[in-house]
Amino acid sequence: MSILFRSYLDSMIIVKITNATEVVASKTHKLFAKMTPDKIDLNLVESEVIKQMGSDLAAEGLKGEISIVKGIEINDDKLITKKGFLVKETKKF
Repeated sequence: MSILFRSYLDSMIIVKITNATEVVASKTHKLFAKMTPDKIDLNLVESEVIKQMGSDLAAEGLKGEISIVKGIEINDDKLITKKGFLVKETKKF
């Protein structure tokens, strides 16, 4: 999962979350984390990240969009789109 931040200057910041399962395990009971699939963990973390980051950026006076995007990879200096590329959600802040 990657989160894209788009500014009005057409530049982006990409954040890749790689430890969603561990975050859910640390915030909940370990047994619950073992029983939930990684996809559910990732969806929970994605939702919380864009909500919190949008609030934090807006509080600093910034305006823009945050998008949850699947199917991209950064390899060295290249952006690679994979089969199934999808913008799951976009929120303005």
